[in-house]
Amino acid sequence: MNEITGETDLNLPRETQVEKHWLSDARRCPSDHWDERPQSEVSLLVIHAIALPPRTWGGPWVEAFFSGQLPAQAHPYFQSLAQVRVSAHLFIRRTGEVIQFVPFDKRAWHAGVSNFQGRQACNDFSIGIELEGADDQPYTSLQYQHLIRVTQALMLAYPDINPQRICGHSDIAPGRKQDPGDFFDWQVYLAAL
Repeated sequence: MNEITGETDLNLPRETQVEKHWLSDARRCPSDHWDERPQSEVSLLVIHAIALPPRTWGGPWVEAFFSGQLPAQAHPYFQSLAQVRVSAHLFIRRTGEVIQFVPFDKRAWHAGVSNFQGRQACNDFSIGIELEGADDQPYTSLQYQHLIRVTQALMLAYPDINPQRICGHSDIAPGRKQDPGDFFDWQVYLAAL
């Protein structure tokens, strides 16, 4: 029984580790949307939310988007994303499935114009985790369970990441982004770390 959520952890792996900058139990879906970090620093964790089309769960579209293969003709909303090149390091589906697109030592393109404690260009030193969801919808208990496990593994592998260096996209791009939104339970998440 999970003390945080009150649910049984039947489908959770016993141990999550970072091995050569890849999460041991994540499904890999390598993206070309990354580049080298200007320094080897990894010291910030940014939590995001995404669903394609908006408020639509499941399906192949987020993976296609982060891989540069989102077909613009598949949905009217996708036309606005046709030329956008973005990625995250990880995507956690509502079912708890964890997918990794970019190794953690590389710079994924998730934060955009951003600032953390006076420091610009957060992609340079951060890991981006996208949760399948919307900033005005609750997240699932499975997402929290897997996010907690993943965060604990990342803090072990990258000691500069600690609870004070975990934030939402809205924190580093205020006024431009709202995710993960008011429905993300920071208290439960951070207390479990």
